Amino acid sequence: MSNRRMETKCVQGGYTPGNGEPRQIPIIQSTTFKYATSEAMGQLFDLEASGYFYSRLQNPTCDYVAAKICEMEGGTAAMLTSSGQSANFFAVFNIAGNGDHVVSTSAIYGGTYNLFAVTMKRMGVEFTFVSPDCTEEELEAAFRPNTKAVFGETIANPALAIFDFEKFSRAAHAHGVPLIVDNTFATPVNCRPFEHGADIVTHSTTKYMDGHGAAVGGCIVDSGKFDWLSHADKFPGLCTLDDSYHGITYAEKFGQGGAYITKATAQLMRDFGCTPAPQSAFILNLGLESLHVRMQRHCENAQAVAEYLQQHDKIAWVNYAGLPGNKYYDLAKKYLPNGTCGVVSFGVKGGRKAAETFMAALKLAAIETHVADARTCCLHPASATHRQMNEEELIAAGVPGDLVRFSCGLESKEDLIEDIAQALEQV
Repeated sequence: MSNRRMETKCVQGGYTPGNGEPRQIPIIQSTTFKYATSEAMGQLFDLEASGYFYSRLQNPTCDYVAAKICEMEGGTAAMLTSSGQSANFFAVFNIAGNGDHVVSTSAIYGGTYNLFAVTMKRMGVEFTFVSPDCTEEELEAAFRPNTKAVFGETIANPALAIFDFEKFSRAAHAHGVPLIVDNTFATPVNCRPFEHGADIVTHSTTKYMDGHGAAVGGCIVDSGKFDWLSHADKFPGLCTLDDSYHGITYAEKFGQGGAYITKATAQLMRDFGCTPAPQSAFILNLGLESLHVRMQRHCENAQAVAEYLQQHDKIAWVNYAGLPGNKYYDLAKKYLPNGTCGVVSFGVKGGRKAAETFMAALKLAAIETHVADARTCCLHPASATHRQMNEEELIAAGVPGDLVRFSCGLESKEDLIEDIAQALEQV
């Protein structure tokens, strides 16, 4: 399946039924699994055999869907989590702990920023935030001897900054650390970060992958390209003995392509229990089967909406990388030649009050904390997802107070534009 095209992977990746087996991925709605002997189960607890014993760690339904996303991204191993937030937490905490440091772009989802700047700081992990547009010298200055990873988003939510993979991967690898990229907004349909130097990819599958607002979830995919043993002093969790599993060394036992996800499953999922439900994984798979079709429509609608807004006299500014002249237009053509996403950011003249008036007048687009869905929705991030930030932090994140995040769904683009037009008349 690895050599098949993306459309085929979306529909058939991850699961091949045998003779007389279910054509659709089966829902294994069970917390536990039966074994004939204690010795057989003991091998699973010692990581000496593969299989299932408790769904807090692994479940067949979830693993089938993770395998599909792994194929789509071109990785070697993957795992589902209960949310995109837990995916980003696991992705970083799997290799960085108390006393360690991580470099991250400042233009990231507000929830991720809060996770890094507040919660993980309390756990002893320090983050340095740099602009996605920083110079190579500014990026270099952010590294410390205890830096363990670099983090960014392919398309920043909601700033829509396009990540410069080459600049950040070059810096990360020069310092012997992996590049972790949240690929939620682009999806592997429009961008495959591993092809541009990323080592670990995360997703909030709640967004485009599910696409219907039906199931919260996340995913982590390992490229299998980062050589942990060559940087063993930086990553003792992967390259030294784990006493909680009778002294195994993940990088030696499971190799470059399997160590990272095995450790995240065996340790972090075991201890934190951010477990995806089999039913949610099943729903996610239904969304994945049409992802390649939907992303094309999302991008088409967003391009039309962005072009309309750009010429409207009540709009102060429009940010969409598909617009010629946008500061990220060239990076988008380089890394996302088939389109970016369905989200457009813009400011209504008159600031926050005007933005609130506009949003309240919309009839098709609903005000929601959600984004990247089949139904069009919008949000004022400074009042919602990014409200924990002060004005200085909002500016650094690329989220000014007048920003409206408009997520174009799958409706008629003409109807969306008509809805926007009538709402702007109320401003």
